[in-house]
Amino acid sequence: MTTYRITASGDSRSFPAAHPFVEQATTDGVGHVFTGDGAGAAFTAAGDLASSAFVAIELGQECLGVHTGESRGEEGSNVVGFARFRLGRADPSLLVELVRQPATSEAAIAAARAAFEAAGLKVAVCGDFPGRIIDRLIRPYLNAALRRLDEKLASAEDLDKTLCLGLGYPEGPISLLERTGLAEHHDVTLALYGALGQEPYAPARRAQVAKARQAKGI
Repeated sequence: MTTYRITASGDSRSFPAAHPFVEQATTDGVGHVFTGDGAGAAFTAAGDLASSAFVAIELGQECLGVHTGESRGEEGSNVVGFARFRLGRADPSLLVELVRQPATSEAAIAAARAAFEAAGLKVAVCGDFPGRIIDRLIRPYLNAALRRLDEKLASAEDLDKTLCLGLGYPEGPISLLERTGLAEHHDVTLALYGALGQEPYAPARRAQVAKARQAKGI
């Protein structure tokens, strides 16, 4: 198994509670993992880590290049980004989105993958884009469902039922957003809209209302 040490800096959305990935870290591991909302700053302060088997920085909505820099589309080193996917207030899933740059070392990707998978997590590798894989795919879908509800295409119950029975989804979009947080959806999709400038990511009206009510403490 690839050994690694962890530098925790601030609140981690990937590991908010005890988890084997955290418990299996050592003080002399060959890899370095930076977790928490201060992970990028901690990485910058750590100095030269070129000899590490891999370096993994927990990401929020930002790109890995914010922390490593970019150069002519040829950027890449032993540094990867990662985020364990969780939707709003839901618990983190088993999926880790592992972010690479164009010239990221294949050995570093393999070492990081081995470290996460040894803790029972599942890894999907993706390029360095805002929203990575899942948010890029589902935020337009969730916004579209909210807009169709506003347009009275169908009731919330019938929208959810149609997606579940017609496409085999385990949970409909309206129920999913109500359970995990419309205001939290607003924050993520607004960040993607700002980064990508594409209308499908603009927060739907109901998400804006939820965010406004959250800001008022309602």
